[in-house]
Amino acid sequence: MIGPYYRPQLTSVLSITHRASGVFLSLAGVPLLLWWLVALSSGPEAWQAMRDCFSGLAGLLLAVVGLFSLSFHFYNGIRHLVWDTGRGLDIKTAYRSAWLVLGSSVATTGILLGALP
Repeated sequence: MIGPYYRPQLTSVLSITHRASGVFLSLAGVPLLLWWLVALSSGPEAWQAMRDCFSGLAGLLLAVVGLFSLSFHFYNGIRHLVWDTGRGLDIKTAYRSAWLVLGSSVATTGILLGALP
């Protein structure tokens, strides 16, 4: 139990999630990107083998999680950089930018999923 004095806010949840998405991208995203690049440069057989791994439900789920993490980390990173300038720190603007980050992340994930071969 968190206690009667603290209730998680959208801004704190997104800040924690930003760190978690960075860890996920470091531990899973970079190796997957390297695998993709090696498969792409190794010829049609390697490319097809990689595509076959992503053809099932688990592969689709990994693609969705990976693309959402990448877009979320990107947009939320921009939000944090804006905060570093001292702008957008009031509650109303912070919540508006949080919802903008989430909406942009979902939209970008959908666009990128549609563009996958």
